[in-house]
Amino acid sequence: MTTVLTLNAGSSSLKFAVYTSDSDQPLVTGLVDRIGTNATLKLKDQRGFDLPTKTDGLSTHQEALTSVLSAIEPELDGKTIDIVGHRVVHGGLWYDAPVMVTDEVLERLTTLEPFAPLHQPHNLSGIKAAKAAFPNAPQIACFDTAFHRHHPYVNDTFAIPRAYYDKGVRRYGFHGLSYDYISGELRRIAPTIAQGRVVVAHLGNGASMCAIQDGKSVASTMGFSALDGLPMGTRCGQLDAGVVLYLMDQEGLSAADISDMLYKKSGLLGLSDLSNDMRTLEASDSIEARQAIDYFVFRIQRELGGMAAAMGGIDGLVFCGGIGENSAFIRDRVCERTAWMGIEIDHSRNDAHEQVISTEMSRTTVMVIPTNEELVIARAAREFTDG
Repeated sequence: MTTVLTLNAGSSSLKFAVYTSDSDQPLVTGLVDRIGTNATLKLKDQRGFDLPTKTDGLSTHQEALTSVLSAIEPELDGKTIDIVGHRVVHGGLWYDAPVMVTDEVLERLTTLEPFAPLHQPHNLSGIKAAKAAFPNAPQIACFDTAFHRHHPYVNDTFAIPRAYYDKGVRRYGFHGLSYDYISGELRRIAPTIAQGRVVVAHLGNGASMCAIQDGKSVASTMGFSALDGLPMGTRCGQLDAGVVLYLMDQEGLSAADISDMLYKKSGLLGLSDLSNDMRTLEASDSIEARQAIDYFVFRIQRELGGMAAAMGGIDGLVFCGGIGENSAFIRDRVCERTAWMGIEIDHSRNDAHEQVISTEMSRTTVMVIPTNEELVIARAAREFTDG
């Protein structure tokens, strides 16, 4: 029996799970948060119960992984980690499927760090830490960009000199592991819808939408970077490039200043001047919080129309991600002005967080499906061992 460890390394976090080759139910799942400051380690067993943990000065991803391995050892019951699967945000033009990480692959992925400066370095740090901890275990990289790599040209390019397209300045799209999982679930539970035109809204601290036709990505709200499209927790979403030029020329901001603003101080946090957490905003009575929510909903509605237009219609809408899965309020707001698309919400179903939240008369089926990126990674790793 093969044991698979999945790692999803963020800038200050490390999400993980352990699977065996004979089950899609993880033995253990967990998260190390706030690496480098006041780190916390949360651990759950396969029944979802919290397990005791210890944290002590987790200042690097290597130290976080060491702490994780110590914490999960009792749950492994003598099993060893045979293979490690990693979420990697950017696969560039090279990778449209999972790949085993060799020195050459790692070198290529390192060259993509300027394309995803706040994600790629930490993904690769997770790989290096796992290679050090498990020198004999294959390391498998699974890419968020892979699901979108065969967009039609018109959804893959920008109207700038063509030479930049050849250099890799393209609309890559992200959250691909999530969209891959949702597509697979639709094939399993709603095959007719899966064969049609579906918009998936991955709404969380990071947020995007994807138009999926017959299981294939047709268009994505995210583009060259993970900044584009919808407003997010701290990221700006769609922004006129002229704003960046203004900030440089008139405000005197450096590239580093602008990057810090657009990635870390914008989005829901910037608009509300309160929080990047939708739960906090929903509970607030401030005008700014209301306006932040209004803008978030408006951009989702606008992009929903665009995604449907890219496919020539819509048969299904799926909500996933932390906000999409848990906020009945946001789902209701998003759908309240979309009757022209054949969307009609059953409010009692929505409030009860049922899987199908549209009415029986709705021409477009609206669903809520919790995503599972770790399982996508685990399945990909298993395929390598099976092969």
